[in-house]
Amino acid sequence: MSDSLVIIPTYNEKENVEKMIRKVFSLPFEFHLLIIDDGSPDGTANIVKSLISEFPGKLFLEQRTGKLGLGTAYIHGFKWALNRDYEFIFEMDCDFSHNPEDLIRLRQACVDGGDVAIGSRYTRGGKIENWPMGRVMMSYFASVYVRIILWVPFKDTTAGFKCYRKKVLKAINFEDIKFIGYAFQIEMKYIAYKLGFKVVEVPITFTDRVEGASKMSKGIFKEAILGVLKMRFMKVK
Repeated sequence: MSDSLVIIPTYNEKENVEKMIRKVFSLPFEFHLLIIDDGSPDGTANIVKSLISEFPGKLFLEQRTGKLGLGTAYIHGFKWALNRDYEFIFEMDCDFSHNPEDLIRLRQACVDGGDVAIGSRYTRGGKIENWPMGRVMMSYFASVYVRIILWVPFKDTTAGFKCYRKKVLKAINFEDIKFIGYAFQIEMKYIAYKLGFKVVEVPITFTDRVEGASKMSKGIFKEAILGVLKMRFMKVK
């Protein structure tokens, strides 16, 4: 039984999902993997189903009907993980923008004393590859904006590659989470920090997806910018 679960939400990731599954299970540390598919019409879930018998007790699939939001997918996965008593719970994208090999480094950062480990593009040693400069600048200044508004010390405030210790997720009341889109990533970090947990950053190289379509949009970005203002005045309990 592994103590570590990687949660990957999917929507139309048929080009990537099998490669991602096989890559995670090829790592020198044994991770378990939960795919949460939001009714992908391209057959992503069927690909995962076809692999479950090859990786029994390690690969799991939860299917939902329709696109219900990134935040609700992760919360579904967090509850699933807590019910099975995993100690280290990870968030990761399916498109290889997050390097699965960095899972080991994120886990080690929590073993070494972190409560939340962020795969960070903007801490020393972190970088971005294959993004146009306009998008790099937009992402960077979005993180600066969040730091200024929320007064948080970590640099990659919008990162979606993370490891949580179990005690952090048990301390957060998921019913109080306000955002389900891009702002969800900011809100989870902010709440963990305000609750007194130690948030550490691990430098990573973020690489733009090669296959499949990006889920990012101006609407998602706008939600995050406006959502931060709401977070600044919310009570964390």
